[in-house]
Amino acid sequence: MYQRPNQRLVGQTAIITGASSGIGRACAIALAREGANVVVNYIGNPAGAEDVAGIIRADDGQVLLVQADISQEDQVQQLFAQTIDAFGTVDILVNNAGLQKDSLFVDMTLAQWRFVLDVNLTGQFLCAREAAREFLRRGPRPEVSQATGKIICMSSVHEFIPWAGHANYAASKGGVMLLMKSIAQELGEYKVRVNSVAPGAIRTPINRGAWETPQSLNHLLKLIPYKRIGETSDIGAVVAWLASDEADYIHGQTIVVDGGMALYPGFEDNG
Repeated sequence: MYQRPNQRLVGQTAIITGASSGIGRACAIALAREGANVVVNYIGNPAGAEDVAGIIRADDGQVLLVQADISQEDQVQQLFAQTIDAFGTVDILVNNAGLQKDSLFVDMTLAQWRFVLDVNLTGQFLCAREAAREFLRRGPRPEVSQATGKIICMSSVHEFIPWAGHANYAASKGGVMLLMKSIAQELGEYKVRVNSVAPGAIRTPINRGAWETPQSLNHLLKLIPYKRIGETSDIGAVVAWLASDEADYIHGQTIVVDGGMALYPGFEDNG
């Protein structure tokens, strides 16, 4: 249900990678409704990106669409250059773009391993590095935020929960966790705030097979003590808050949004 926003991000510009669908789409809409100028990054879904832009414009928001493969250094640099040309600077990066290429470990190819790590981990490194460079170049903007800049990495409960059949994905998210914490340790003195959000089971196209039938959904809910699947808006709301000054003293942390999936639900009945 749409609720009136708090306008906590007025005057700021946010890049959301992988924003044409799923969690990225929800984050773009949530940040725009808080008053941010939003850059919708996408790679292979221009129709989805245009749909997101239409929603933002209908709320009188400012939006820019930029197609870029975030696993490629030159395209990431161009993404930031186009953003700065349009809006003057960047204040928030939502490092969201990610994917899966599932396989049993013994059958996993090097191409499958590299594909997931290139996007999910190297892509976050490249985007975070460009964001940090821009934050340090321009310095603080206390008129819009207490922090010099904010980086929010999209992780997963699989940064700490092993996932058989998804070794490449879990490894990428474990890497995101320590990448985020290392960046936070290094950049904190400059008031660059770095955190992660770790979703559990969220209703997105990437995991449609886990929720689209009653049988598969019932099986999934056994893993969730709160007994509902998450919606992309659940993540968008947390990201918007985490980007705001209300969360200014949160730094180097992973905010888990999972309905209790990480609570070892197999022990609900004493194991």
